[in-house]
Amino acid sequence: MYAVIATGGKQEKVAQGQQVQVELLGAQEGTVVKFTPVLLVDGTTVLSTPAELAKATVTATIIGQAAGPKIDGFTYKRRTNQRRRFGHRQKYSVIEITSIAKG
Repeated sequence: MYAVIATGGKQEKVAQGQQVQVELLGAQEGTVVKFTPVLLVDGTTVLSTPAELAKATVTATIIGQAAGPKIDGFTYKRRTNQRRRFGHRQKYSVIEITSIAKG
């Protein structure tokens, strides 16, 4: 059984016991988080209508935080000696999917 959840403006395919990095959720470690699935597949049956998915839930536990790769950037304007370097490192919440329930 797997489900597709939406979090942080992105969709993620998850299965029970899987660890996933999602956008920072802003909750403490050990907190239980519930997601409403966008799509739920159980073997041969697919639940995709809003009426079927209203009862379905995906629960996960926040394990910790992780940081993505460092992205270096550089901007300049020619002939004006105007330059700027910047860096960015995205932070993620690491969650473990504990259960997927059809409801």
